[in-house]
Formats: sequence, structure tokens, C-alpha cells
Amino acid sequence: MEEPMPRQDPLPPEAILDNWFQFPWTKGVQVDGMENIGKLRVRTRNSLYEITIIDGARGEILVRGGSFFPELTRALLAGATLGGCFCKLRGIYEGFRMEFNAKGQRMVTSPVESIGIYPQPCDLV
Repeated sequence: MEEPMPRQDPLPPEAILDNWFQFPWTKGVQVDGMENIGKLRVRTRNSLYEITIIDGARGEILVRGGSFFPELTRALLAGATLGGCFCKLRGIYEGFRMEFNAKGQRMVTSPVESIGIYPQPCDLV
């Protein structure tokens, strides 16, 4: 008797190549468009990450958080992914996973739930 196949989550619409290119990319940041030494706080489903941008154009960062980075670690941010072969280079977006390269290994986080940019601009009244 065959065992039933495990239930898989349906693919999000962004996982289809045509939709990927048309996706609005509004709930996130591109580190290659941020100032060097900018800071981010990224909450994923399972962890909190602190990221300092060293060279945004190259994706060079310092990162601490989660089980991958218990201490401040130099890494490359590959970008936002759904865990497959598509990657929004140098991006961090809600609902997507962050992909890092550090210590000769590829690491993929759980999905991003929120992104904070620090310091936050203050409103002058």
C-alpha cells in the first residue's frame, strides 16, 4: 500500500516566472540602493536579524541573528527568494526568504514578516 504524499503548500503567484517579473516589489528594500553603513532590523517567521550594510552595490553586510548568525558575521546578501532558483538580487521583501552567503555556505531564512530601516527619519513639524 502506498503512503499518501505529504501535503505541500501551494506555490505563491510570485513563484511563476511571468508573475515574478510583474510583481510590484513594494514591501521591501534594495540594499544596493541604500547608503553604506545603513542599518536594518528584519523579523522573519522564526528570528530577528540586525543587518549593517557595508557595500550595498556588492551586497556586503554584517549580520547577526537567528541560528545562522549568533554573533556579528560578515556575509553577502544574495537577495529575496521563495527558496527556489529565482532571486531578487540584493533585495529583502516581506513574504520572501533572505538568502545569504557566509563562511562558504548558502543560508536561507524563514519568510520575512517585517523590515525596519534605522535610523528612522524623524518628522519635523
